[in-house]
Amino acid sequence: MAYASFKPISLPPSTNTFNPIPRSQTLLRCCNHTKTLKITSEPKPVFDSLRTFAPATVANLGPGFDFLGCAVDGIGDYVTLSIDSNVQPGEIQISSINGCSKLSKNPLWNCAGIAAISVMKMLGIKSVGLSLSLEKGLPLGSGLGSSAASAAAAAVAVNEIFGGKLDFSDLVLAGLDSEAKISGYHADNIAPAIMGGFVLVQNYNPLNVVKLPFPSDKDLFFVLVNPEFEAPTKKMRAVLPAHITLEDHTWNSSQAGALVAGILQGDLEMLGLALSSDKIVEPNRAPLIPGMVAVKKAAIEAGAFGCTISGAGPTAVAITDNAESGVEIGVKMVEAFMKQGNLKASAVVSSLDRVGARVVSSIAR
Repeated sequence: MAYASFKPISLPPSTNTFNPIPRSQTLLRCCNHTKTLKITSEPKPVFDSLRTFAPATVANLGPGFDFLGCAVDGIGDYVTLSIDSNVQPGEIQISSINGCSKLSKNPLWNCAGIAAISVMKMLGIKSVGLSLSLEKGLPLGSGLGSSAASAAAAAVAVNEIFGGKLDFSDLVLAGLDSEAKISGYHADNIAPAIMGGFVLVQNYNPLNVVKLPFPSDKDLFFVLVNPEFEAPTKKMRAVLPAHITLEDHTWNSSQAGALVAGILQGDLEMLGLALSSDKIVEPNRAPLIPGMVAVKKAAIEAGAFGCTISGAGPTAVAITDNAESGVEIGVKMVEAFMKQGNLKASAVVSSLDRVGARVVSSIAR
């Protein structure tokens, strides 16, 4: 089987500081049974076409299973969306998918298509048809929020082509429609993919997502090492225990609290220690990823503040405070995957993506 590798991208600096979606609200409350939007009439398109980007995400962050996640800059998916007179009004077609031959072009079975349709329904789009092109920069089953990146890029693209009428809450819900059908109803990838930065999912019914501000004067780099090994989310969820001890619950709760404190204070030592301290999920998943235990040890011995599995894996993520040491840590982690797991791997050093999904180019009507 051929595996996709990382496709590092270079974005103009402005794309990580500008986002047309209002950013003033950090606390989102929304529910799939409650309509938060107030669209009284179908909006007209303000662009003929546009291109969006959505970043990779790291879910769980160790002890934060299904309720903590963050966005990382430099790798992700692109969506190009166009008004297309050849497409039936009110419908969307996927014209092309680059970077992955496995994905369906049927929008009802494609994560980008599902999210796009959800946004179109929210906006009440009936008079024009849309054509979508997806460019995959993330490997499938990598633990980097591949499905969420596609969904986020598509949701933001549809929203922005019609003037950006929806807010975070609506777009996260649209992305959750996609995630529920593809990998499960969890927001720890889709929320940071749309919002950027670190997020805490406080509740799912109604959905309540909190953006956790990481200090702007602090440096944080993620070392992402992706082995040539696919770990489907559903398979990796199947190995998780149905019951845990009170001792493990107490331990993981305290580490999740420390993780949030480390984020808010910009304390990488606290953040890294908590990131590495999961006693519930990681111990059950690590044995399914050849070499993972050795990779974690190699990262910490090379100077990383902490290391864990990114999402459901198989990508390993370590954190550090400068890019140069990140490269050195990545080399040691790649070596450990080969030596102990007999797996080839690629490494990328990325900073925190503070913005989330955004428009990178457009053509006005």
